[in-house]
Amino acid sequence: MPRRHLSVRAAQTARINTELADLRTRLEIRTDWSPEVLAEADRAAALPRLPEFDATDLDLFTLDPPGSRDLDQAMQLSRRGTGYRVHYAIADVGAYVAPGGAIDTEAGHRVQTLYFPDGNVPLHPARLSEGAASLLPGELRPALLWQLDLDADGALVLADLRRARVRSRRRLDYAGVQGRIDAGAADGQLALLAEVGALREAQEQRRGGVSLPVPEQEVTAEDGGYRLGYRAPLPAEGWNAQVSLLTGTAAAELMLDAGIGLLRTLPAAPESAYARLRRTAAALGVDWPEGLPYPELVRSLDPGRTADAAFLNECTGLLRGAGYRAFDTARGTAPPADPVHAALAAPYAHCTAPLRRLGDRYALEVCLAVAGGTDVPGWVRDVLPLVPGLMEAGDRRAHEVERACVDLVETELLRGREGEEFEAVVVDVDERRPTVGTVQLRDPAVVAKCDAPGRLPLGHRVTVRLTVADPASRTVRFALAAAG
Repeated sequence: MPRRHLSVRAAQTARINTELADLRTRLEIRTDWSPEVLAEADRAAALPRLPEFDATDLDLFTLDPPGSRDLDQAMQLSRRGTGYRVHYAIADVGAYVAPGGAIDTEAGHRVQTLYFPDGNVPLHPARLSEGAASLLPGELRPALLWQLDLDADGALVLADLRRARVRSRRRLDYAGVQGRIDAGAADGQLALLAEVGALREAQEQRRGGVSLPVPEQEVTAEDGGYRLGYRAPLPAEGWNAQVSLLTGTAAAELMLDAGIGLLRTLPAAPESAYARLRRTAAALGVDWPEGLPYPELVRSLDPGRTADAAFLNECTGLLRGAGYRAFDTARGTAPPADPVHAALAAPYAHCTAPLRRLGDRYALEVCLAVAGGTDVPGWVRDVLPLVPGLMEAGDRRAHEVERACVDLVETELLRGREGEEFEAVVVDVDERRPTVGTVQLRDPAVVAKCDAPGRLPLGHRVTVRLTVADPASRTVRFALAAAG
């Protein structure tokens, strides 16, 4: 599905903002900070703990969506003989947040930053997350600095981590980087990002990992209103993600070797799930030759093709069951018997976004201790068993927020248009009730439930009639008008 943006009329914006505020209240999302937290943040921002090791000579850059200020990561890429060296600096939350302090306690309630169309609800006060702790360009910052050495094929051969002082030089965004690379105007670092990113993608392919190129709905604030569109990631985003994934796999291996840590896990899907996908492929006319591995099939698909896009949507079902596993062998909790994250085909840990995700701070502190040959701090070991439950609850809340925000804008786009017909594609059908499924409209960028008198034709273009667009319940529903 190509990228499209649909605008919500300005007159509706105030109503959406009111509903967003109501949503935050209903979900009991904490938006204000206590005086104790703000005072502690001011003190920490004024007197951060700066490491002795000076790495300010590194030519670091950040790569994020435009306008981002909570910058967790900065990188430098260079050649190392026939291979590569990646320096990856991560914001050092521990330089500002004292264990058991007011900020730490509040972060335990918030768990992760939540993003709304009218602004975010951060994990840490903006004084830190968008200011003193953020890796903003030109600013001296404490950081957790990874050194990741790769061979000529992009395989990891050495990983080290230490605290360091850094200073990022440039703040870049995905579209700008992609434009420079496409135009042949990329500097050495950006050219290496594309080179290393492609090698890491090839490493993922050899392991049997797979990424799903499924365009997602996205709500953005723009020109005094809101826009809803389908967003397909740029190649530069994939290369940047590969550097983050490289760091996460290095962290996971360090922690597994030490017998203590926090993994991001995803169990392998059961054979019944793959059997269902084969039936779906046959129904859609997607050629899946016997013996062709699932990851290779996914890489052969074109999300711009209707049938392929519908099949990729069905593939997301294999990603259900992701979670977190904490382990501390010395305290009687062994690592999982199978620590591999199924989608990556490797053990993996979230550790690159500590400004936005609570668990990353704990994983990083474990890695620092292991890499430095010191004991893992007691405050980390004491809290570590509780982190998986906190993170899983936080993930559920973040997904609920994301879906609710999209639902709000969808209903405002379609309010008063009941009875109109739209072109759509059937992207999912309920196996138990094949007269009910999900359709994806091209214009406006809406994904919603659809009813039909008979079986919905999965993967087919159809004409649907809007039957419900209720902002109060955030419900949109269609009925099949005609099959293509």
